[in-house]
Amino acid sequence: MVREGSSIDKALAVLEAIAEHHRVTDIAAATGVSKSTVHRILQSLVEWGFARADGTGGYEPGPRILTLAGRVMTRFDPSRQASAALRALHERTGYTTHFGIRSGDEAVYVDKLEGRRPYQMPSRVGMSLRLHSTAIGKAILAALGDDEVRAIAGRTGLTRLTPATITDIDDLLDHLGTVRALGYSMDDEENEPSIRCVGAAVFDHTGQVLGGISISALAMDMEPDALERLAPVVVGAAREVSLALGAPSRAQAGTEAFPGAASEPRESTRASRSGRGSGLRRPMTT
Repeated sequence: MVREGSSIDKALAVLEAIAEHHRVTDIAAATGVSKSTVHRILQSLVEWGFARADGTGGYEPGPRILTLAGRVMTRFDPSRQASAALRALHERTGYTTHFGIRSGDEAVYVDKLEGRRPYQMPSRVGMSLRLHSTAIGKAILAALGDDEVRAIAGRTGLTRLTPATITDIDDLLDHLGTVRALGYSMDDEENEPSIRCVGAAVFDHTGQVLGGISISALAMDMEPDALERLAPVVVGAAREVSLALGAPSRAQAGTEAFPGAASEPRESTRASRSGRGSGLRRPMTT
């Protein structure tokens, strides 16, 4: 809300407000700008094509906004927008850092920073990754509804890649409930033996899940107890990437963006069978 500020500040606040509000009174209330000033700003926006009268006494975004947005999006590179947050995550943890984007029923690495370790991860930019067995993939799935997860699993199957891979759809849905509650995911040697990863979802300007980021290391170099320290760092970095991509504040908030995140996850049948539960710790309750 803009109570004080320059005329440019007020004009930008009004321009942003007409995406959700149409009446002068509502725009004034949302921005803190007086109705007379809002009316003058709207008249200028109409002249420039950034707003237009809707025929009912209100206003709506004008065609020039769409033209400008189209020009920007043709040059929009998610990996370039995410690079600063990925570098910061890499510097802070020292682990290999990945950024993957969903592509249909899988995801694809679009950026990778090799960790400061005496070994290298076998991943590479352009490599596709399964959604059910990777940290990035499960972060993506957790941001989708159960029906869509079932549909994806039906098309791709839940191939067993290691003894720890989740291969039952009900077990996977139980596990994703925990991911939603925690706000982060983990690949506990589920995609490749001896490799452990922590990931979190990334959202785009529409609030939809775009992909995810992760840090990876050999299992012996990333003990499960380190998750309490690493997971918030990864979640924070994912939020920074989402912010850079223009995600709405609700998506940036983390677990609130996940469908069903407020509900208590069911006890994972896989966890009860194997005693591992993919390394994820359930939130503490009081």
